[in-house]
Amino acid sequence: MYEGGSMDGLDEQPTLRERAYESFTRHLLARDVRPGQFVSQRRLVELTGLTLGAIRELIPRLEAEGLIKTVPQRGLQIAHIDLNLIREAFQLRVFLEKEAVALFTRSASDETIAGLLKMHRNIADAINGGNNSHDLELHAQAVDWGMHDAFIDALGNTIISNVYRVNSIKMRLISQERFRIDGRVGPVMGEHLKVLEAIERRSAEDAVSALVAHIHHARDRALRL
Repeated sequence: MYEGGSMDGLDEQPTLRERAYESFTRHLLARDVRPGQFVSQRRLVELTGLTLGAIRELIPRLEAEGLIKTVPQRGLQIAHIDLNLIREAFQLRVFLEKEAVALFTRSASDETIAGLLKMHRNIADAINGGNNSHDLELHAQAVDWGMHDAFIDALGNTIISNVYRVNSIKMRLISQERFRIDGRVGPVMGEHLKVLEAIERRSAEDAVSALVAHIHHARDRALRL
């Protein structure tokens, strides 16, 4: 029999761990801590506003996911963006998204596909009309990530979604450090439209080919810088 309050304690603990993880990744993507930077547990407490105990429980998960590593004598180091990480992250992305886009091509509703095409064409039209604003770039980046997320979501596989989520954090860090969408909205939207138009035709082979080409272009830009 559970004593009063003990069930609450069991319920709160996973929530606290998730809060710590979400807070850390939010600050990481907001560049409050930077790739390669060394941080202390106390600094993470200050950053997240959570307890030292929560941070200590968080560290093994972050290490397992490759988002931080413990360096003897120096402390915790945020994942460093190097060529090996770039190659591995993009390779994993290709493996996951090839199957995902093929399934999406076969299973997505006409309305879903039409919605994605409309968003991309609106951005492309705005660029062609001379809109190069920062707000449009931010919107384009969100639409970019949203399309790739939609492909993975179509798989309906929690294990794959979790692997993709971690890799997506690394991809966003790589994007921030190595190749932002700024100034390249037009070409990126053009590559996306090739993928989406193949999906609209229900050609899984063309969609996969266009998607792989798109991901490889992004990888090559990151590796060149």
